[in-house]
Amino acid sequence: MKVLNKHQKLWYTRSDKLRFAIIGCLNAAFMYLIYTIFIFLLGKKYYQVALAIAWIISSITSFLTHKYFVFHSKGNLIKEYLKCCSTWVVSYFINAVLLDVFVRLVHLNVFISQILAPSIAGIFTYFMFKKYSFK
Repeated sequence: MKVLNKHQKLWYTRSDKLRFAIIGCLNAAFMYLIYTIFIFLLGKKYYQVALAIAWIISSITSFLTHKYFVFHSKGNLIKEYLKCCSTWVVSYFINAVLLDVFVRLVHLNVFISQILAPSIAGIFTYFMFKKYSFK
């Protein structure tokens, strides 16, 4: 059994909600960076394509950081990754629908919309990760 150092003990004694919020913000920033790059490369009218690419690229980083830094899971890597992917599919569609609502109906900028949408989808993701993916 691995002995945790004092920084790890401090981190893992914090609420998983707090750890999820911190790691989630870091992952969201990484995904947003990828989204922004693809918006500039493809153009604003392809914001849904940029979103899909960003989700695909950031999924591995997000999975690993949630597995090890939020839920401290020791479960099977492949099985948990597949569960995460199934959660992300639903979360992705929540994000995509909200993004469309914010851009087309509320007439927000694509950049601001992609800050708001995953914040809302993140609530769903937390509960699914906790109760299903890293159970």
